[in-house]
Amino acid sequence: MHLYVHVPFCARRCSYCDFAIAVRRRDPSAAFRDAVRAELGQLFAATVPFEGRIETVYYGGGTPSRLDPGVLAEIHRDLADRFDLAPDAEVTLEANPEDVDHTRAAAWRSAGINRVSLGVQSFSREVLRWMHRSDDPEQVDRAVSSLRGAGIANISFDLIYGLPSQLARHWTSELDRAFALGIDHLSLYALTVESGTPLGRWTERGTVVPAADTVAESEYLAACAAIRQRGWHHYEVSNAARPGFESRHNLGYWRRRPYLGLGPSAHSAAGDRRWWNIREWEAYRRAAGRGDLLVAGEERLTATQVRLEEAYLGLRCVDGVAASSLPEAIVSQWLAAGWAGLVGSQVVLTARGWLRLDGLVRQAGVA
Repeated sequence: MHLYVHVPFCARRCSYCDFAIAVRRRDPSAAFRDAVRAELGQLFAATVPFEGRIETVYYGGGTPSRLDPGVLAEIHRDLADRFDLAPDAEVTLEANPEDVDHTRAAAWRSAGINRVSLGVQSFSREVLRWMHRSDDPEQVDRAVSSLRGAGIANISFDLIYGLPSQLARHWTSELDRAFALGIDHLSLYALTVESGTPLGRWTERGTVVPAADTVAESEYLAACAAIRQRGWHHYEVSNAARPGFESRHNLGYWRRRPYLGLGPSAHSAAGDRRWWNIREWEAYRRAAGRGDLLVAGEERLTATQVRLEEAYLGLRCVDGVAASSLPEAIVSQWLAAGWAGLVGSQVVLTARGWLRLDGLVRQAGVA
């Protein structure tokens, strides 16, 4: 089983972000700790929805690296006291490069963090300003050095591709710089225009023209080629790692393992059951203070929905799906087009197939 803790606080909202965040000049770390403690109290006052050893803990957001390190340590101790945390548990903290220094990195390692996912996004100052991020590219180098100096050797980068051509971003150079820093894991995300975000409004006004699909495709394929050249394991459509450094937490999601989410907007799953918390921080905080139920909704998947979920998650991973689960004509078409290959009895999508994942799943009638 896996644990996720959503820390919603950010210094500012990125231009493309539609996540459940709370923009604060100073994070209310103690208030967040108290609210999470209240949620844990509710869980253990009732029947915990599932039992088992915790294999991974993931502090996501938002910007968890903005939490007071001492408060983060208290939250992690609370989790270790409440749950059966595996001795070799993977404990990840999402961090912005600007938040990382030797003191904080040492405090995180002392608290139990052994993996950090750095939200690099780009090494271009122009691009970072356009994204409304306050990071400086040089801070990435210093952050990596600080993390390694503190004993956190498992480091992942997030990079965004498919940016508008007006930014004149040099994608392959940025990939080279990321790999040159000796990282262990890379997550690649295509820029998505979401309504209600600054990027959405810029696009509606015509001041930003999204990248053509051909541009995003060429950048994704260039990243796939760079990954192969370095002997990495491209184990999921958006994720690759040195062999042995795959994200155990994310693999838990993609393999439909049970997971528990804590914090505002966090989602949980066990078998065919799904439930989620109150989305906004202030509403979550107030409800926790009153002792109100923090779960905002839940659903049960039908047997058909479970099969569809298994198929979709399988196709987005290098494990693939059983050929017998797909129409034979569809499999033949995918193979002929170069969108998939057969590995034993499994249909595994190629990089070009992953680019068409949603469409291929719809075509196969499994979503």
